[in-house]
Amino acid sequence: MILPTRRDWLFSAKTYMAAMLALYIALAFGLPRPYWAMTAVYVVANPISGATVSKALDRTLGTLLGATGTVILVPLLVNAPELLTFAIAAWAGTFLYIALHDRTPRNYVFLLAGYTLPLIALPSVGAPESIFDVAVARTEEITVGIVVTAAIGTTVFPVSVGSALNARITKWLSDAGAWTREILLAGGAEHFTPLARQQLAADISPLAALISQLAHDAGTRDVRRHAEELRGRLLFLLPILSSIADRLHALKLELKELPPDLQALTGCIAAWLKAPSETADPQIPDRLRAGLSDLKPPVGDPHLWPGLIRLSLVARLGELIDLWQDCLILQKQIRLGRASARWRPMLRHRPIVAREQHYDQGLMLFSVASTILATFTAGLLWIWSGWSGGANAVAFVAIACCFFGGVDRPAPFVRAMLIWCCVTSVLTSIYVFVILPYVNDFELLALVLAPPFLLIGAFIPRPELSLITLLLATNLAGDLALQGRYSADFISYAEGGIAIGAGVLFALIWTLVTRPFGAELAARRLIRAGWDDLAELAAGTHAPDHARLTGRMLDRLGQLVPRLASDETSSLRGVDGLAELRIGYNVLALQRNRRALPGDVRALIDSLLQGIAEYFRQCAAEGERLPAPEALLHDIDRALRVVLHVQQGQLLRTSLDPLVGLRRALFPLAIGPTDDAPGTARRDALHLMPVAAE
Repeated sequence: MILPTRRDWLFSAKTYMAAMLALYIALAFGLPRPYWAMTAVYVVANPISGATVSKALDRTLGTLLGATGTVILVPLLVNAPELLTFAIAAWAGTFLYIALHDRTPRNYVFLLAGYTLPLIALPSVGAPESIFDVAVARTEEITVGIVVTAAIGTTVFPVSVGSALNARITKWLSDAGAWTREILLAGGAEHFTPLARQQLAADISPLAALISQLAHDAGTRDVRRHAEELRGRLLFLLPILSSIADRLHALKLELKELPPDLQALTGCIAAWLKAPSETADPQIPDRLRAGLSDLKPPVGDPHLWPGLIRLSLVARLGELIDLWQDCLILQKQIRLGRASARWRPMLRHRPIVAREQHYDQGLMLFSVASTILATFTAGLLWIWSGWSGGANAVAFVAIACCFFGGVDRPAPFVRAMLIWCCVTSVLTSIYVFVILPYVNDFELLALVLAPPFLLIGAFIPRPELSLITLLLATNLAGDLALQGRYSADFISYAEGGIAIGAGVLFALIWTLVTRPFGAELAARRLIRAGWDDLAELAAGTHAPDHARLTGRMLDRLGQLVPRLASDETSSLRGVDGLAELRIGYNVLALQRNRRALPGDVRALIDSLLQGIAEYFRQCAAEGERLPAPEALLHDIDRALRVVLHVQQGQLLRTSLDPLVGLRRALFPLAIGPTDDAPGTARRDALHLMPVAAE
């Protein structure tokens, strides 16, 4: 394990200072449970100042929602305990469902609202007349911790969101640049995209979370629009790189080796990508574009297929240069913290990526139903048992189910929660019954609490330890139950610890029984949803929308890749999501332009699209990617020959390259058509044909 850095220790010291200050203020104002202020500090603490402010606002709103629900539901239903239990369970499930639709840090508002109500309401059902006071006090205590954390986080050695965002962008561009160089230097020019490279789609998700927090950082608010533009271009790079790799593979398949002029130019592009952007000659991109304009199909080529592939490759390389130049300029402006109003993107001829996301409503509703039934069942067991201290058990069932409701297989996380709750319970008992009886002032209290909290706080910045550190810090602060005077009782403490352990244990057993599926099921449903999407797009069910298609399919790919990477034995690891995205682009291009075609050509294209739709329907029905039928290959080749003979140049520009892209995506190992010599006139027309599909 890597030891904490100096910056980690500084963050831990800041967080502990905020916790002690919040506890002191809550004690000074005589709040009934001042330790909640201390707990709130560790819940919202984040090394990035903007993220701390963002989470502080989210926690405030979530607490208010949960407290408001408590004040409304408990007085109405307190005389019908079963109905009240169901209402509390339904509340938690409803807000979990809302949270699952928001993958930004803002979803914490709804998660918190979901489990705050049972946390406040259930221990107070025996005294409904005081529920309003309890809800207000809980809100005040948490608000104190939130305000103090936000104030210290933004004034004492603040860390800008911009610096963290720039570091992630730099890392992503470095990985993407390495893959691009592999492709351009022929080592990585394959017809499929390795799973490790598809991981780049998943790596963009943390960027979206950081971008959403730019508005909470005074130094980076101006660059939020440019950050969104950059995110779209990073996503769009992926299918472009996949397409370039495919076209290079196709040329090697046809010609055995790349032409010298093309090989020299791809080497120059690779060298430009590798050079540091600060020292690179700003004229290099223009020179590379000029070099691309000189690349044309060989005049004496007996077949047009290599020429078509080469033209498609040149277009993709041009888009790569435009995108990479845009990314470097946008990254520089984000790094400097200021956006230039005069910036004009190099890639302007098509929309980039919309914020279209894929949601698996079936799995989401199943998770919500599981949470509701678990909370309701635990509540009924508590009511029928008559255990006065069982309210906390039911509350922690709701907390565990809400916290891990979006995980494919929550049992391992709930098990970790159970283990660390037990660890903190033992550690806290040492403090409560051995150390705290000898503490008689606040200064000494701050001194004796420093070792565990400073150590835990130093590991909070580690993403892989976030669950453990959150459980340790919040449970330790909550179990200490610090008040204005020492009043610990072993029986009450033991009963509270047993209730929490029983609740988490119940949640563990419940998730083991009801949600044993793991990532394989979710991955298969994602893949099948992609095939359904392609079938509907080819059939004309969806209106053509390039940006929304890109956003939806890349979002689906970003969800799929981590699931495939987590299981090395999965039969789905060979899935190439970027190739399917390219199919979607080309189908969309044909759908968009088919009406401009003559009647007989349009009928041929319609038949081809229906064949593609039927193929992906069969894949979805069988649950696996079937080999594309040979009849589809013949249909594509026939359409290529017909379109090449069409006299209008506009039809060449809009229809030819999508057919090339479909042939390559569906039949990547097939040799090019051998009977496609339609005449010199059509071959000359290709020299003027700009391509615009994948």
